[in-house]
Amino acid sequence: MGNIGNEHQGRAEELGGHSEKPSTKLLKGAAVLGVAAILSKLLGTLQKIPLQNVAGDTAFGIYNAVYPLYILILFAATAGFPVAVSKFVAERAVVGDDKGANRIVYVSSGLLMGSGLVLFLLLYFGAGEIARWIGIMQTEKGIRSVSFALLLSPILAVLRGYFQGYQNMVPTAVSQVIEQLIRVITMVALLLYLVALSHDEEWIAAGATFGSVTGAGAGLVVMFLYWRKAQKQRLTKAVLEPSYERVDKVENKEISSWQWAKKITAYAIPVCLGAIVVPLLTLVDTFTMPRLLEASHGSEGEAMRQFGLYNRGLPLVQLVVMIASSMSAVLVPAIAEAKAKGQIELIRFRAEIAVRLSWLIGLGASFGLAFAAVPINIMLYKSSESSWTMAVLAFTALFSTMNAVSASVLQGAGAIRTPAKALFVAIVLKALGNVLLMPRWGIDGAALSAVIAYAAAAGLNLVQLRRSTGVRFALRPYAISPALGVGLMGVCLAALQVLAKPAVAAWLHVPERLCASAIAMVCVVGGAAVYGLALLRSGSISREELRLMPELDRKLKPVLAKLKRTKRGVDIPDEHT
Repeated sequence: MGNIGNEHQGRAEELGGHSEKPSTKLLKGAAVLGVAAILSKLLGTLQKIPLQNVAGDTAFGIYNAVYPLYILILFAATAGFPVAVSKFVAERAVVGDDKGANRIVYVSSGLLMGSGLVLFLLLYFGAGEIARWIGIMQTEKGIRSVSFALLLSPILAVLRGYFQGYQNMVPTAVSQVIEQLIRVITMVALLLYLVALSHDEEWIAAGATFGSVTGAGAGLVVMFLYWRKAQKQRLTKAVLEPSYERVDKVENKEISSWQWAKKITAYAIPVCLGAIVVPLLTLVDTFTMPRLLEASHGSEGEAMRQFGLYNRGLPLVQLVVMIASSMSAVLVPAIAEAKAKGQIELIRFRAEIAVRLSWLIGLGASFGLAFAAVPINIMLYKSSESSWTMAVLAFTALFSTMNAVSASVLQGAGAIRTPAKALFVAIVLKALGNVLLMPRWGIDGAALSAVIAYAAAAGLNLVQLRRSTGVRFALRPYAISPALGVGLMGVCLAALQVLAKPAVAAWLHVPERLCASAIAMVCVVGGAAVYGLALLRSGSISREELRLMPELDRKLKPVLAKLKRTKRGVDIPDEHT
């Protein structure tokens, strides 16, 4: 049996990636998707800047009203399937059942093609009615424009789940970057073209949303090329080694396509409910904030302007959440694999690493964005207006990160209902928070209600995670050491902004926006460096954990030597590495 198990592992590695120790592969996969997430989200953030600056606030508002609706429908239709596909593919890969893994792809593709077609028809022909529900008829063309993406995105989601099941994150990473790049190119090209022809804001916003269609098409082409390459490798191996497919027949029980469809759907639906928390909460804002703002300010124009100001901070928050989501994609198959093998300690270890890293990333990102809100705001949107709202909203990055990662760990461990329950609690709190806080504090109240909603969802997930996996949350690595790092980062960023702005303005005589841009970039790089070094110095991240990432460990070794660290983290048992 040991030889068979080794054969199975080798097959999964040949189809999914290189042979590596599990924890090393897990962290490297998270790093690959993390970098891809940063690149793709940066591209997505950058595309909104020319849209606002060139087309104006009205087109920007229409886009922000349409896009959350599309994301909600897309997530509702597909979000659970990459997770479900990766879980079942990982289980098939463990026993060497590559044919079974392919069958999961075919069944899932059929399901999602059908649902995508239905949703496309509903969105395209129901665009006028949806626009009336939103209360902005100018969104109708944008809704029709983006509906075509629902014909392409479902298959893209299935193929990503397949490779994630083999813990090969490179295809997903490459396709994410290409998808976002083509989307941005399309949006900018159509923006310039439609503005040059003097089209109205409704058509310009529709052109911006059409980038999602071309982006999905490009991502699908990339994933199909990786899929074809993987299938050629499997067939070649089967020809060279006739015993390659032997275990498939022995260990793959006869399960009909209908049974597979029911299993995949049953697992995917609760995951979908947990995954749509961010777009659904955003949609709560779409249907509540403009009306509440209009009641407070007395005019629809000012209400839409305030809504636009509120949305300034969301792309930066979503950038952090994307990094967390990339880690989540790695966690589900990795933890499902450990569970299938009955390795309880490995499940606990991987869960602890994931939760702690997401906490440290989210905490540093939230405080860093809050400290540097003013220069970042001016850099991206030309003015410092609503910087306090951006600073408050920054803390949703911490709690939404924790929510995303803890939900994925729970899903991998089989506890798939808790994230869905947390979703409903968060939605209720967000809606109530808007109604109660916005009349007094406006968009600041909406930002505060978002923080409360995300914190509640994350808290519920973490409580269940502790019960399910035995994860421990020690005070020092989660509170004391990160607090020192955040405090040091805050002092450095405050001093940098106080001293750098007059110095740059006096010596270089540059415009305010360029000056703020330089300060913002220095704050981002400098703040991350200070915070990261503080974590290393305090022991929040140990050398043993760094050794799981050889490249990073090699680069940081000279720095750590200069810091003269005297304490080391807890050793990781050999069986966990």
